[in-house]
Amino acid sequence: MVKPMSIRLLYITAEAFPTYHADLAVLFGKYLPRLGLFTDIVTEANSSDTSKSTINWDGGEALLCQVPANRGFYHIVKFMHNVNSLLRCDSQKYDAIQVRDLPVAALFGLIIARYKKLPFYYWMSYPQSEGQIHRAKSRGWRAGIRYFFPLILGHIGKFILYKIVMPYADHNFVQSTKMREDLVQLGLPFEKMTPVPMAVDLDTAKIEDIQPINDVRLAGKRVVIYMGTLGRNRQIEVLFEMLALVRKKLPDILLVIAGSTEDAGHLAWLKKEAERIGVNDAIVWTGWIPMSEAWRYARTAEVGLSPVPRGFLLDMGIPTKVLEYMALNVPVLCNDNPYQEQAVKESGAGLCVSLSAENFAEALLELLENTAQRKRMATMGRQYITEFWNYEKLAADVFTVYQNLLKPHSI
Repeated sequence: MVKPMSIRLLYITAEAFPTYHADLAVLFGKYLPRLGLFTDIVTEANSSDTSKSTINWDGGEALLCQVPANRGFYHIVKFMHNVNSLLRCDSQKYDAIQVRDLPVAALFGLIIARYKKLPFYYWMSYPQSEGQIHRAKSRGWRAGIRYFFPLILGHIGKFILYKIVMPYADHNFVQSTKMREDLVQLGLPFEKMTPVPMAVDLDTAKIEDIQPINDVRLAGKRVVIYMGTLGRNRQIEVLFEMLALVRKKLPDILLVIAGSTEDAGHLAWLKKEAERIGVNDAIVWTGWIPMSEAWRYARTAEVGLSPVPRGFLLDMGIPTKVLEYMALNVPVLCNDNPYQEQAVKESGAGLCVSLSAENFAEALLELLENTAQRKRMATMGRQYITEFWNYEKLAADVFTVYQNLLKPHSI
């Protein structure tokens, strides 16, 4: 009997530890280890506990540093921790080096991997450099260093990533087939990129184990939900205008917003905007809450909302909330982002319209007025996720890719 191949990666990530990003916590922390792929992640601690520099996680080890609150020193400390971890990388212990969403760290990772004769992989979950440029431009030059620093870093990152790191990496993992198509247009080789979409952990998303939340604010209301980030580029204020239109016919409508943003100024603006439009009394703001609690709110909702503005940055991604709604038997109302449109149309689990307050209001009223349609959509959504978008199946596919990539190096 042939012994299954065991793989260990040194994995430098942009996200702090512990992370709630499912393609790290679930894919690399839960399912891939079951198949024999382990990762030691390198990042900063997401807490003030500095008692340990190495903390075990289910995928391997978490090699952590403590970063200062000052953003300037934060970048320096994290960068030095990444480089130090790369320099100390034991080529006998690891089968490859992988970097996620950090172009400058990836450049050093590529160089050190070549020196240590290890394969190098890059994981692109989001076009970070373009995101930095977008944030800078949205702030304007009057923001001073908060404008110039991300603008310069973004342009440097784009050059490093698209001219050096990804072309010379042994392989690249990208978020979606759309991202791969866009990167091919930039001159990157198609065959060196593997799309790894988001999915749902069906072990966790068991309907019978997730009870609707007992929140008195929801009693007697027609509840709809938005789960996720409230960043500026998400433009969720369109839901406030939608709410104002819907409550003309359904005065007991209630929107649960399960999520937040690190931008305190923008969060304050959103709440003021809801007050200006006159719908803040029809909104429950939960802030950041554990995924398990957010799912309980979703189980209480009649419809799950997913407005995702069209554009280069967000068209590349796969809105996880749509997949989670489906897994939780919640009908979906979304706009024509490529992936959520595909998922909704293939599954029949919701409605997809162009993004505007009027379109969302009309479609939401249609769903709320048709109980039979909602029940049918809920059933179809869960079936679709089980067959096509679950992490257990995805992990098997990803593990096979790593096996094939590493076979030449094991000879």
